[in-house]
Amino acid sequence: MLENIEINPLLERLPPHLKQFIKPQNYELYTYQDQAVWRHVMRKNVDFLSKVAHGSYLDGLKKTGISIDNIPSMYGMNRILKEIGWAAVAVDGFIPPAAFMEFQAYKILVIAADIRKLDNIEYTPAPDIIHEAAGHAPIIASPDYAEYLRRFGEIGSKAISSAHDHEMYEAVRKISILKETRSEKQNPELDKEIAAAEANIERLQNKDVEPSEMSLIRNLHWWTVEYGLVGTLENPKLYGAGLLSSLGESKSCLQPEVEKRPYTIEAAYQDFDITRKQPHLYVTPNFAHLSEVLEEFANTMAVRKGGHRGLQKLINSKSLGTIEISTGLQVSGVFTRMITNDDNEVVFFETTGESALAYREKELIGHGRSTHKNGFLSPLGKLKGINLAIEDMGPRDLQAYNFYDNERIEFTYESGIKVEGLNVTGQRNINGKLMLIQFIDCTVTYKDEILFSPEDGMLNLAVGKEIVSAYAGPADYYSFDLVFHESDTKTIKPVYSKREIAIQGLYEKVRHYREEDKINKPLLEKLKTQVKNDYPEQWLLVEEIDELIG
Repeated sequence: MLENIEINPLLERLPPHLKQFIKPQNYELYTYQDQAVWRHVMRKNVDFLSKVAHGSYLDGLKKTGISIDNIPSMYGMNRILKEIGWAAVAVDGFIPPAAFMEFQAYKILVIAADIRKLDNIEYTPAPDIIHEAAGHAPIIASPDYAEYLRRFGEIGSKAISSAHDHEMYEAVRKISILKETRSEKQNPELDKEIAAAEANIERLQNKDVEPSEMSLIRNLHWWTVEYGLVGTLENPKLYGAGLLSSLGESKSCLQPEVEKRPYTIEAAYQDFDITRKQPHLYVTPNFAHLSEVLEEFANTMAVRKGGHRGLQKLINSKSLGTIEISTGLQVSGVFTRMITNDDNEVVFFETTGESALAYREKELIGHGRSTHKNGFLSPLGKLKGINLAIEDMGPRDLQAYNFYDNERIEFTYESGIKVEGLNVTGQRNINGKLMLIQFIDCTVTYKDEILFSPEDGMLNLAVGKEIVSAYAGPADYYSFDLVFHESDTKTIKPVYSKREIAIQGLYEKVRHYREEDKINKPLLEKLKTQVKNDYPEQWLLVEEIDELIG
């Protein structure tokens, strides 16, 4: 999986569910035209960006091993990135936002190995190596920004998605692939596909759905990491990768018609359109301010707030998630039900299907998917009559209420949920508090409903007053088999016509001429005439020749 990638200690830390997205760069597949596209964009960009980009940009190009003349190799990048505490991997176009952000949390730059077509040289909606390597990489040379990127990944990977988010992700991935697939020949079928894909995106964007945490934090990512400006409203500098890698937008974004707004948490609620130039941009006074806004947003997330709202987000997501209870016990699975009291406190929760229990992100021995293959359920809260939670009971309290191994016990929560069964054993957290009690021959009832019966086997009762955190994904990534990724939309590899192969041959000739000591101007003039006559659309090839002629 990690072939063609320079060994970097950070890569060895990656869990399998992230390694599945990594692909070989296959450097030999870049054509001579690809190299010319890279060189053109970089020469134009560096010349212009040296005046309008954040001060760390040019220094960052050197520190990250990015050459103007050649598409960067993962070997070289990782060798140099290692010196500033980062690494890079190649992936196939768009990957799920949660995975993208988690890579950042591990201090790994995700680089789409493909490169844009000549037709899309100024801007492409598809991730490509110009965007990733020349856009994202240089700015991480700034320590403040690098830490922001890492922290963003850490927080963003916990954001809870929705089914609508998945639809949107696949729709955007599809349109970006289709637009980058356009060829020299008219293709009515492809045009029809693009039109349908655009209509689908518009339909999804106009859908009246409550924004998920993931959609909101993706907005923050877009307005900072991708399209951010830094400095003052009157004199902003570019730092967002989308701006640094786009010849057209790096210039147009500074024009007065593009509205400049102060960067605040309100940016989380401003949607964007990946297929068009941005009508407005946000300006942060410095990179430290980015982190302040990020933490402000994190304070609104379920990972920090927990409670019934956090659990409801997980239920709505219909995806694998985790809650952490006040004792530190973590329950991971697909949450399907909760019961709340009059104060909207969760007094009961349930998962369906394979679930796992953990403490401090490590699976509890004996409480993996095989044990909880049919789900997990438990009441929460204080006990009725004594206004005390089990987790707060000292030894005398436990003795008084018969919470001892091999003792039959009956107790009722303030919510009215009643538990009756044989206490088998308990498990404590690092502070000595009970966080899990096992019962056999147990019945759990709520009003007239039987929530659990002896026929259901052993009851593992989660001990805790409340849910303190809720977030996407499992507590322990090794608890679940997460190596399953296969996008609904595949990237399309080009098939070159005879004409296109001939053009590639001309780019190769010019490249070789550049590498020779002597320039044969008459030969180059003849070649230029041939290109203009036979391939008039190949303006970049003419530009390459003119540069050599001088």
